[in-house]
Amino acid sequence: MLARLGRWAMERARGTGYALGFLALVIRETFLFPRRRQVAFKVLVLQILFTGVEALGIVSLIALAIGAVIIVEGTTLLPRFGQSGLLYQILIVIITRELGPVLTAFIIIARSGTAIATELGNMVVSHEIEAYVSVGIDPIAHLAVPRVLGVTIAMVALTVYFNFFGLVGSYLVSQLVQATPLAEYFRNLLLTLQGRDVLSMLLKGTVFGLIVGVVATFQGFKVKVAVTEIPRAAIKAVGQSFVLVFVADAIITLITYV
Repeated sequence: MLARLGRWAMERARGTGYALGFLALVIRETFLFPRRRQVAFKVLVLQILFTGVEALGIVSLIALAIGAVIIVEGTTLLPRFGQSGLLYQILIVIITRELGPVLTAFIIIARSGTAIATELGNMVVSHEIEAYVSVGIDPIAHLAVPRVLGVTIAMVALTVYFNFFGLVGSYLVSQLVQATPLAEYFRNLLLTLQGRDVLSMLLKGTVFGLIVGVVATFQGFKVKVAVTEIPRAAIKAVGQSFVLVFVADAIITLITYV
């Protein structure tokens, strides 16, 4: 039992050291990214296209549904207790602070996190990474960094987009069920929205994007020789991203509001 515990602890220590080393390389190469050739920039653009633009449909649908439900339920229940003004605080807390960044992160984890881990894993198995190294091309700089930056940029943009649809677009949907004065809604919403709410939203979007991008590329590069390792890498990327996003969300919320 002691031997098994020791082996487990040593493997965990090596894995943590390897992950920290990978993160350090990604950070270093990120600062050097503007000097890279056109190839890396093309990967960045394609990653933003896949992660951000192609996810607009599902993000819009979820944001509209959640925002409309909150408005309809709030305008129906809160007046019974004489707390109609709480609707706008609930909207800001649920959509801007929490559900906007978190649900956007979940969508990107499910779409782009698995795709990146699978793509890089296939490149490892097919020896494309070895080909990059053999001609003097750094895989971290030309494959990992553009994807991390692309996911992060797309995450921030989609988070802002989610909040816009959740707060503005859902208002239009809710009018089909229960009418709310337009001027009153937007005036109270702007009075409730604070600068730290916007800061928290942008900070969470940036941190979540970095987490998803780094974890997905890390798990993709960890694939060794077998094709059967690729699904496991994708599953690990999803699981670890979910856990780290929840932890980061709690930490940022505590720092910003407590």
